[in-house]
Amino acid sequence: MTKYAWMYRLGFTPWERYGAAGGAQLGALLDREAADRPTGPGRALDVGCGRGQFTPELAKRGWEAVGLDIVPDAVEAARRNGPPEVTYVVGDVTDLESAGLGSFDLFVDIGCFQGLDAGQRAAEGRGITALAAPGAGLVMLAFGPSRYSRMVEGVSQAEVEAAFPAWDLLEVEDADTAGLGWPMNRTAPKWYRFRRAAA
Repeated sequence: MTKYAWMYRLGFTPWERYGAAGGAQLGALLDREAADRPTGPGRALDVGCGRGQFTPELAKRGWEAVGLDIVPDAVEAARRNGPPEVTYVVGDVTDLESAGLGSFDLFVDIGCFQGLDAGQRAAEGRGITALAAPGAGLVMLAFGPSRYSRMVEGVSQAEVEAAFPAWDLLEVEDADTAGLGWPMNRTAPKWYRFRRAAA
């Protein structure tokens, strides 16, 4: 939390540059998720939502959207930016069960998972699994490992899959790097789409 809190205070938020390119691909993935659900959009949790850059995309598509982040200043900014139908809460992605949020039909993680260490990634995976309704989906954007890891954290596909053993990986898609500056545009970012495996 300390690192991200300071970065917000300093105004150094390079992950927010992803904007238009990330939003377009996310929108297509969210449309697929809604189309795959016989009952249509349900409840969705944006994990590590920051200042709510992408959470409103869920609400626009009919999801009951909740954004969660550990940095109170970021959550407060998200609330100010709206829209009013989105709920934002302060919470720890490595301890989701304690947030008392109930279950969700969809989880979105855009660049949060990659900033965690192995133990924290496993904890996020356990928390998402515990809060997942039957047949829930997960959409994740993560940078890949690179020689720039001191500046831009990344994870491999194997590391992503390892945190979600109870989920089926449906597809992996290269992320558009338009709008990403150096060195983020050298990290081979990927979109991952998972479905909660049947018990």
